[in-house]
Amino acid sequence: MSERIKRILQYIILLAAIPIVIIVGATMFKGRQYAFITLMVVILACIPFFMSFERDKENGRLLIIIAVMVAMSSVGRVIFVALPGFKPVTAMVVITAAYFGPQAGFMTGALTAVISNFYFGQGPWTPFQMFSWGLMGFIAGLLHKHLLKNTILLAAYGVFAGIAYSMLMDTWTVIWWDGDFNVERYVAAIIAALPPMAVYAISNVIFLMVFKKPIGQILERIKYKYGL
Repeated sequence: MSERIKRILQYIILLAAIPIVIIVGATMFKGRQYAFITLMVVILACIPFFMSFERDKENGRLLIIIAVMVAMSSVGRVIFVALPGFKPVTAMVVITAAYFGPQAGFMTGALTAVISNFYFGQGPWTPFQMFSWGLMGFIAGLLHKHLLKNTILLAAYGVFAGIAYSMLMDTWTVIWWDGDFNVERYVAAIIAALPPMAVYAISNVIFLMVFKKPIGQILERIKYKYGL
């Protein structure tokens, strides 16, 4: 299989198959089968990652790195439990994606959501969180060259990710209440979520500025040492 076809399939899985599974699960099952939907999203999120790497040794090393980043972002989310919206998850996901690509970024975001929710509580919102954080990582992976070179752009992306994540989760709110997408309720949900959205966007910038250099240097050395 050529690299171009492989990449197209990866993008279809991440940007089309996963949202379809989530929306079908939310509308048809009304959130009752969220555990099955969550498992499906986990499997689908892993497939593009394994498609990207062909050497077993390389797979193992990258999986270890992603597992560490997922653990760090999950623990960070728990540590800041007393501060709603003020979480380091997006920063960790973006940094991972910036150094290891969109597939790794999506996987980090998706797994962080499901693993940290063993503490915060699993529910029909979990697949939406998985996709939302995963998508923030995916986009960051596509923009990695610019984000690593330009601090202002990295900060702007933190703001964008905070707004985008909140708006994507508002989609779940509307579907959960109405069983389908209602524009008026969606606008109302966005307006009601403006304060926590602002907190989340600001926290993304703070954590990105704090973690970019120390964690980035470690990841850069790992990439160089193991040729990832």
